[in-house]
Amino acid sequence: MTREQNPALKIEALCAGYGRFDVVRDVSLRVGKGEAVALLGPNGAGKTTVLRAIMSLIKNRRGSIRIGDTDVSSFPPHRVASGYAAIAPEGRRLFTELTVEDNLILGAFRLRHEKARVESLLASVYALFPVLLTYRQRRSSFLSGGEQQMVAIGRMLMSDPEILLLDEPSIALSPVAVGIVVKALLELRRRGASLLLVEQRVDVAAEVCDRLYIMTHGEIVEEMTPDDIKHEGFDIINKYLG
Repeated sequence: MTREQNPALKIEALCAGYGRFDVVRDVSLRVGKGEAVALLGPNGAGKTTVLRAIMSLIKNRRGSIRIGDTDVSSFPPHRVASGYAAIAPEGRRLFTELTVEDNLILGAFRLRHEKARVESLLASVYALFPVLLTYRQRRSSFLSGGEQQMVAIGRMLMSDPEILLLDEPSIALSPVAVGIVVKALLELRRRGASLLLVEQRVDVAAEVCDRLYIMTHGEIVEEMTPDDIKHEGFDIINKYLG
């Protein structure tokens, strides 16, 4: 099957928001199995709202969200998080009084009765981010921003979901930390993971992703490839991203 025929994630005509107001309107997108896709756009475009809708953290008024063969549109958040999708949120949101390893193991809560599988996932995270193995018994509050982002990504991986959602993984990181995160995302792609990435940095999205959707005012206005970005460059940035 091709990615088109059997996507990891397929959203059709999604309308969702807060209170009485739609933040995203008629959003449709897809992520093929083993594919990485970016959502680009200015602040307030609705990118994070799409991720929150996938996780059922806000009510979907219309449209459908399918992960693999399952329509999760009406699922409660805990069911979506039970192997369908997991998110590394903006701001990381770690339990900073807990150790690195405790934070990671919390991500595997649904697998808590499968000790061997949890140990295997933990080893996989440490292979992706070797520094976390060194700091595994360190309280997360003592980590740098880049190291905390590694924990947030690792915690997401510990639930072994079908689709990985990352909200601004490069935000407020040093250039060195951004490079480490990009390298990790490329390794996840090599492992066959499916990713939906919300980003402000076009260079990060273009390096990691196969396709890029541009959002403004709650709508997807364009679909592009990294080659389009290379050819049109600043014209795209100025037109849509400001």
